[in-house]
Amino acid sequence: MTQITFKGWYYDDFKIGDEIVTASRTVTETDIINFAGLTGDWNPLHTDVEFAKNSIFKKRVAHGTLTFAIMTGLLVRTGIIEETIYAFYGVDNLRLTKPVFIGDTLKVIAKVAEKEDRGKVGLIMLDSKVVNQRKEVVLSCILKLLIKKRE
Repeated sequence: MTQITFKGWYYDDFKIGDEIVTASRTVTETDIINFAGLTGDWNPLHTDVEFAKNSIFKKRVAHGTLTFAIMTGLLVRTGIIEETIYAFYGVDNLRLTKPVFIGDTLKVIAKVAEKEDRGKVGLIMLDSKVVNQRKEVVLSCILKLLIKKRE
């Protein structure tokens, strides 16, 4: 049997203007409760149905940091950084522009905005947006990733 292994894009493979679109993922109540347990963030806006009814959202809303975590997971699922990422370098201009609710389906659209040669590695800046099923942007940011160069 032939084994096929996939490696991600190297620094040289990323071109300014390239657009990466991920698969979609639906946010569940389980996601919110598991995230609250993992982080210790039991804010009632996320976890208490009755409390949330009286909020500006009128129902429970996903943690903004959960939305960010889902974004990173969806990008990893594309395979583009499989075995080629050295580090998550940072994030700039993070904005949570709309609430995410249980049942919303999210995907990521990321465009290669900038590249910076750092000698043995390269820095990739992805202008990233998380959109819901209504094509509304719920999160935007610039992701910075340190990526391997081809040898």
